[in-house]
Amino acid sequence: MNTALIPGPTVLDETVAARAAWSTVVAAGDVLTIVDLEGNQAVDCLLYAAADTSVRYSAVETIARQGRIVLTTGSVLRADTGEALMTVVGDEVGVHDTLGGACSKESNTLRYGQHTRAQHGCMENFLIEGARHGLGARDLASNINWFMNVPVDPDGALGIVDGLSAPGKRVALRADVDTLVLVSNCPQINNPCNAFNPTPVRMIVTRPEAGAA
Repeated sequence: MNTALIPGPTVLDETVAARAAWSTVVAAGDVLTIVDLEGNQAVDCLLYAAADTSVRYSAVETIARQGRIVLTTGSVLRADTGEALMTVVGDEVGVHDTLGGACSKESNTLRYGQHTRAQHGCMENFLIEGARHGLGARDLASNINWFMNVPVDPDGALGIVDGLSAPGKRVALRADVDTLVLVSNCPQINNPCNAFNPTPVRMIVTRPEAGAA
């Protein structure tokens, strides 16, 4: 059953296993719906212009242009050039993170101890999946964390707490240009961003009729 937020013919419908990486190119005008199948899963995401991957998502540019740190309906996901890559056209959660970054072997070790060093992280997922598109470590940039809840305390400290999502909640992104989307379905088990239990997500690309998105 197609559960895309923006209806239209289905271009792609795939399930990403817990902890796994995934990527696709979303054509301009198509809409990617990300479905949090079991709830409270964080989905780390990188965006690149498919025609020129040196043009990539910038948290700084996106935050500065919209004047807020969280993403929700209406947020334009901008490259470091200021170009719009994708726009959030539907959101059932209301808060998505731009600040928390991506876990890695190094950050796990620093935060949680040497016993976590062998754990696979989002940075490793991005490197493996990015290599399929000719991307390397120098091509990684700031990432989005869909469904992740990272409140900012009055003193400026960041928290990573239980997510606000629930089973079946969705966020939909319209591609403003042909956009390469890289995803790490976060494997983190040392903090509550995934409720300490990574779960699958579903990726649906639809091609809406003119004016639908």
